[in-house]
Amino acid sequence: MSWFITNFIAAFLLPPLSLLLVFALGIFLLYRRRKFAKPLLLIAFGLFWVASTPYVTDGALHLLEKRTAAPGKQLRDADAIVILGGGTYFGAPEYAGQDTVNWLTLTRLRYGAKLQRETGKPVLVTGGKPLGGSLSEAQQMRAALEQDFRVPVRWTEDASDNTFENARYSFQILQQAGIKRIYLVTHAWHMPRSANVFRSAGFEVVEAPTAFTTRNQTDLFTFLPNAKSLYNSYFFAHEVIGLLWYRVRLAISNI
Repeated sequence: MSWFITNFIAAFLLPPLSLLLVFALGIFLLYRRRKFAKPLLLIAFGLFWVASTPYVTDGALHLLEKRTAAPGKQLRDADAIVILGGGTYFGAPEYAGQDTVNWLTLTRLRYGAKLQRETGKPVLVTGGKPLGGSLSEAQQMRAALEQDFRVPVRWTEDASDNTFENARYSFQILQQAGIKRIYLVTHAWHMPRSANVFRSAGFEVVEAPTAFTTRNQTDLFTFLPNAKSLYNSYFFAHEVIGLLWYRVRLAISNI
């Protein structure tokens, strides 16, 4: 299934569009099936409130993040570091209009650079051009690591459009170098799905998650909706759907 079709379907399943569709259906039913409309509108309002509340969305992400853990001081040994792309900052004005890494990818690169300095292991960056653009995510990542972090990149995998392809194509590259055991770097909420897919591709994965969901304090604002929490609910729903979809996809491929 192409990247466009997959993400077009996902848009209708993920917030905020999924919640807006429920709300729109409630408004439509006000003029046709009024007794069904009010409960539907209340449900849409309640779901939107919950999906925008820090206390709820932080807790939801914690459900994913507790399935992984940050490496301790004594890192288990691996032979390479694989850093997953997280998107592009297109036509960045402050970089002469060039495409460069977005904030998600930059967060992963920062931790990947730290890991490379601590272990000395070679780095592979992975990510294609699912949204088009002049440079693949992997090319952007390589430039940022080498120019901004002064960390060398040995391999660039730039044909993949999703995590499933990240794993498959990265395995093809590293298999030629005789490497199967890797440090895998991505966001903590993304790690459960990523680690599963990379293991199914043939890797032995040492999980190296970054950017855990943390909170300085719990106060009144923790229970008031905000835009950032709605964004986090998108990530949570995306990962849950992705975990289910890849489980089905892997099951089908093994038949």
